[in-house]
Amino acid sequence: MTPLAYWPTMVLSRGWAVFLTGVGVWTWVIWPRFAVAIWRDPRSWVSGTVGEWPVTSFLWVHALLIGASLVIGTAVGLLGIRAWRASRRVTPPVAVD
Repeated sequence: MTPLAYWPTMVLSRGWAVFLTGVGVWTWVIWPRFAVAIWRDPRSWVSGTVGEWPVTSFLWVHALLIGASLVIGTAVGLLGIRAWRASRRVTPPVAVD
């Protein structure tokens, strides 16, 4: 197997860059609010009283879902920011032989 001679790049339009950044922001607006709602839900607690340990699998499953969504949303948002910054740079066209 031969190693790659170069790292291929991908170019996104500014519109897609804005969309991806917006998805990242949207993620951080929505999921923390959902986390608060799950925390306050009596189904999250064995006793049914909020904040009284131990917790149920309902809370653990939703905590993992929220955590994964925040990580993915952050990654998408950062890709959008990088794409926006890259779109501002002017690069000469590449000649293809």
